[in-house]
Amino acid sequence: MTRVVLSIGSNLGDRMAHLQSVLDGLAGSALAVSPVYETDAWGGVEQGPFLNAVVLAEDRELDGYGWLRRAHELEDAAGRVRDQRWGPRTLDVDLVQCHGPDGEVVVHDDVLTLPHPYAHARAFVLVPWLQVEPTATLTVDGRTDPLTAHLAAVDAAERAGVRTTDFVLRIADGA
Repeated sequence: MTRVVLSIGSNLGDRMAHLQSVLDGLAGSALAVSPVYETDAWGGVEQGPFLNAVVLAEDRELDGYGWLRRAHELEDAAGRVRDQRWGPRTLDVDLVQCHGPDGEVVVHDDVLTLPHPYAHARAFVLVPWLQVEPTATLTVDGRTDPLTAHLAAVDAAERAGVRTTDFVLRIADGA
């Protein structure tokens, strides 16, 4: 069994519908979802703001590579086009962290990097993640620290740029 942290975001089209499509596509696997936040785009490409959330999910059949394939399937179903790095997108589903029977999964190869190499530096990941898992930890460079420590190290302006919304995502029924 693997348990994952997924960071989801959208800044094109019906942003909420794209985020909800992740929870609908994970029916039966989603355990928790954070509140929805609006954030300015990250990565230096001029574009509109994102809606972001974090989903905790679990599936006994998937390993890290299986979760990555599932993330890409969800993006493809939302019409994701990969033509510009950090560019606008209908849906972004990032595999942030994965836990297997032996603890946190660490992978670094041409296909997958776990934990996500930038998660510790992104307020739009850490803020919502803390809402659903306040005692979570993240390993960076072989050192495991609480998310609160990682968030404290993020620039204050970036932290302030993670804005609350009134939007609510619902976990789909697994039936």
